[in-house]
Amino acid sequence: MDQLQPLTLPPYPFKISDKDGVLTMFDEIRKKHIIITPEEWVRQHFVQYLINQKNYPKTLIKLEGGLKLHGMAKRTDIVVFNPAGEKILMVECKAPSVSINQKVFDQIARYNMTHKVALLAVSNGLQHYYCNIDFKAKQYKFMENLPDYREINPL
Repeated sequence: MDQLQPLTLPPYPFKISDKDGVLTMFDEIRKKHIIITPEEWVRQHFVQYLINQKNYPKTLIKLEGGLKLHGMAKRTDIVVFNPAGEKILMVECKAPSVSINQKVFDQIARYNMTHKVALLAVSNGLQHYYCNIDFKAKQYKFMENLPDYREINPL
């Protein structure tokens, strides 16, 4: 049951099933049951945090989107769009046992060379880092908290 460890994200009443010793959960975004791995556990909690605490619309969240990087197929964990279809947030999720280190930041930075998203988040479910990229000034700054959806996409 290591994959169900408590995280520093709000708990959520997931629909979890045990089929022959394999735990699955219903993914509200992809509308299907998926096998619970430690990374998936973090991804699902982070999605619920985005929806329930930060008011990001469920319909504008995409999970495990593909991208090509130097000819290699890669997958982003979470990408959030605005109503115009522009990417506004990219999240990289790791298992709780994975340290958030320079290698993880390098990975999301490489993905962002393709996506060009101004708001990045990295989480292992226990630690969370948020970063705002200013592409014009070629600068970035870490933020204490993830902005609410309405802060970055006013009505």
